[in-house]
Amino acid sequence: MYAIVEIAGQQFKVRKDQKVFVHRLAQEEGSAVSFDSVLLLDQDGAITLGAPAIEGASVEAKILKHLKGDKVIVFKKKRRKGYRVKNGHRQSFTELIIENILASGSKKATEKTATKPTEAKPEKAKAKKAEADDLRKVEGIGPKIAAIFQENGITTFEALSKTSVENLSEILSAAGGTYASKNPSTWPQQAELAASGKWDALKKLQDELNGGLQK
Repeated sequence: MYAIVEIAGQQFKVRKDQKVFVHRLAQEEGSAVSFDSVLLLDQDGAITLGAPAIEGASVEAKILKHLKGDKVIVFKKKRRKGYRVKNGHRQSFTELIIENILASGSKKATEKTATKPTEAKPEKAKAKKAEADDLRKVEGIGPKIAAIFQENGITTFEALSKTSVENLSEILSAAGGTYASKNPSTWPQQAELAASGKWDALKKLQDELNGGLQK
């Protein structure tokens, strides 16, 4: 049995017990993660295609470690302009191990042997996922940065508030371009107020900021 699943903006063909390297995720090492953007399932030759994703299907994995790839040197030069810029970059990755592939929300293991049925109702078998928040309410975060965070698993104010400034900077740096120069030092603090529903306190804090930074 294998699945094609989308993780952090990339598509992977995965099987149980397979190790996969993906763009860095926000969760800590040892955390269990679940991906429900399953585009294709192969169950002993029976192919199921999503439109675009298969409803109820998911891939469960565990984060083994965070690491960085080999250094890449980027050199830019403009003739007769005296312009030379040399930068080094190391892409941040997360190593996952695939623990299970669930088809249409079932709790069957991926092995051919049947497992003992559970008493849980199908509707309650999977934990309810938190609805995504509008991260653009955090001063300094625009639509493109919000999309980058969502691709890295940061979809709610609570998740943003629990992500360190260092990790946020690494995600922005991996996105390249002008995002690498962004300073997210106040974003977790703003997100914590938003997650708690303290909108007046958030507005007061944002009045003291300039583009998301302390004046």
